[in-house]
Amino acid sequence: MLDDLLTEHRLTLPALARREGVNPSTAWRWALRGVRGARLQTFAVGGRRYTTAEAFARFVAATTAVAAPPCLTTQACTTPRREAQIAAAERELRAAGA
Repeated sequence: MLDDLLTEHRLTLPALARREGVNPSTAWRWALRGVRGARLQTFAVGGRRYTTAEAFARFVAATTAVAAPPCLTTQACTTPRREAQIAAAERELRAAGA
């Protein structure tokens, strides 16, 4: 895993923050605490902490997968309340003869 990081395009956390338009403390939080159970992979060289563009892409994919509702990956996503509204509308249309 570390070997992969060392061969990828490395960035300092402040450089990642500038690239992504976030505060540097946000990038540090991603690395130290993580978001939704996923932590940004980092490594240290000479007292500086680095990540990679590829590690950031993996981090974004992991946090998006956790945050995305199941309907984004399946055909239909309706809540029980919405299903009840649809059923009521269909009954109303049948009663009206449509």
